[in-house]
Amino acid sequence: MAHGAQKAQQDHGKHGGHAHGGHGGHGHGGPGHAHGGHGHGGDEFDWAAMADLLEAEGETHAPYVRQAIADLAGLVEPRRILDIGSGPGVAACRFAAAFPAAEVTAVDATPELLARAAERAERFEVRLATRQAEFPAGLAELGPADLVWSAQAVHHLGDQQDALNRLAALLAPGGVLAVVEGGLPGRWLPRDLGFGRPGLAARMDLAQEERFARMRAELPDSVAVVEDWPAMLRAAGLTGAHSRSYLVDLPAPLDPVARRWVRGTVERYRAVLDGELAGEDLAMLDRLLDPTDPAGLDRRPDLFVLTAKTVHIARRPAD
Repeated sequence: MAHGAQKAQQDHGKHGGHAHGGHGGHGHGGPGHAHGGHGHGGDEFDWAAMADLLEAEGETHAPYVRQAIADLAGLVEPRRILDIGSGPGVAACRFAAAFPAAEVTAVDATPELLARAAERAERFEVRLATRQAEFPAGLAELGPADLVWSAQAVHHLGDQQDALNRLAALLAPGGVLAVVEGGLPGRWLPRDLGFGRPGLAARMDLAQEERFARMRAELPDSVAVVEDWPAMLRAAGLTGAHSRSYLVDLPAPLDPVARRWVRGTVERYRAVLDGELAGEDLAMLDRLLDPTDPAGLDRRPDLFVLTAKTVHIARRPAD
């Protein structure tokens, strides 16, 4: 991902994931992703250090990726697939498994994450290529593809329409672009935690929305736009633009990977929302993160994952 996108992800908190493959509990992707999915000054975000959390995020959110792949399979028989902002390659490996005859390439700016993607492909015995490239500057060098997937990366670029234009330019005639943006904020716990003031998640949502708005405004060459993604895809010259949302519903009790992802995501929220939330809410987060507390994330039997991810899909007209 571009340096500016990396810093934007740090400021916002995917994942997130991530912009790397799908990422976080927040409606925009959350602190675990990636923003997505990833400058505007300051230190670069260390995506390599986030690899474990990004991989856990990708595995936790696998249900929506599987559903989206099934729908995409009805639209295109791809010979070449690009996952732009792939991170550690969780989604890319799923595409490789679903389309074994296709050439699937995981594209990311961080070599450590691409190494994780290659290791994952070997572990799951799927055929996956990797390519280091910046988003959006390096896209033109990738060549045409029949299916381009990009999860929670576009909103890290100041000019989102330009980013979509560049992604659309990667498509071969008749090719399909699928962009993951938006959805619903994630929920992991009951409204009343049994301590503190009920409604912590809603207050965190508000704080994250305010941070996200500041992040977008501070991006280099930031362009305000109505985030009507199908309309933006049509403006990029694509046809048949539509959106579909997919549910991720993992009831309690969570498996260890999902529990680890929730914990890592809440840790990130605690770090980036310090100064944004009231002291009583920060104290609630501290208690949730206390491994010795029976009411903490590590011990609670009622921890779950519930969210929705929205995929925006359109096609390049056949020549």
